[in-house]
Amino acid sequence: MNTSNRVCALLGIDFPIIQAGMVWCSGWELASAVSNAGGLGILGAGSMYPQVLRDHITKVQAAAPGKPFAVNVPLLYPAVEEHMQSIVDLGVPVVFTSAGNPNTWTSHLKSHGVKVIHVVSSVKFALKAEQAGVDAVVAEGFEAGGHNGREETTTMCLVPAVADACKVPVIAAGGLHDGRSVLAAMMLGAEAAQIGSRFVATPESSAHLAFKEAVVAAGEGATSLELKSVTPVRLLHNDFAKEVIAAQQAGATVEALRELLGRGRAKKGMFEGDLVAGELEIGQVAAMLTSIEPAADVVGRIVAECRSLGGPSLGGRFSF
Repeated sequence: MNTSNRVCALLGIDFPIIQAGMVWCSGWELASAVSNAGGLGILGAGSMYPQVLRDHITKVQAAAPGKPFAVNVPLLYPAVEEHMQSIVDLGVPVVFTSAGNPNTWTSHLKSHGVKVIHVVSSVKFALKAEQAGVDAVVAEGFEAGGHNGREETTTMCLVPAVADACKVPVIAAGGLHDGRSVLAAMMLGAEAAQIGSRFVATPESSAHLAFKEAVVAAGEGATSLELKSVTPVRLLHNDFAKEVIAAQQAGATVEALRELLGRGRAKKGMFEGDLVAGELEIGQVAAMLTSIEPAADVVGRIVAECRSLGGPSLGGRFSF
């Protein structure tokens, strides 16, 4: 365990690299691979029924014995109470909460010895999370894939603002995928990096192979933040995304957009591989990804790049 870095010491990990808990992509195979490689693997509970989450928790514990891992719980998820009970019952050490009020569950989780980290898209929400008693915050810039902040604040602007405002450690997210980007985020005040899209394109990701291949084939400008009047989400431009964009430009109402979105769209796209009618959530950094790379190799490569760029020579939170 790296004790020179506050996030590493908090989570009991070797490297300040955290795999994002992405819906339909972050199952037990990916989480255990990242945790075994010295980072923090996260299960994405937003796409799991309660029993499915319990199964994934027990599988991570078996595949990465003694290694820290976490569960990401979107607080607007309808089965949140069942998920929180499973987390306590099964001894999950860390929870990342998102999409809701951190006051709702933070004290309950901490009373059971669970460390709590909340994902935010603004200084305002970071301060609210800190006041709620979280152990750290994830400052996620609008470059990130999936559900996002309406403010469209970039990682470059958000991370230093949150780091200046908060006393708890800040984890940067959005557009991070290699040693350069991780060290850049740390220079801005972050003490760790949460990485999503790079881990989607790994063999261990539970995403459909067709989606992974579409991610590494994506070019510049292949994604955009859409559905801001409903729930802001960054989408890869397929037929469904183009239909959403056209409807918005035509002045579609919130109700019409919700009807267009329907149910199960993300599962259809990312998990089942429907690249035409499915919802494909991925970050801007997809344009820089060129291969499907094993998760342990991703962690090892990022650590090696950070070391070769001189990160450890800076000391403190830059230790790798």
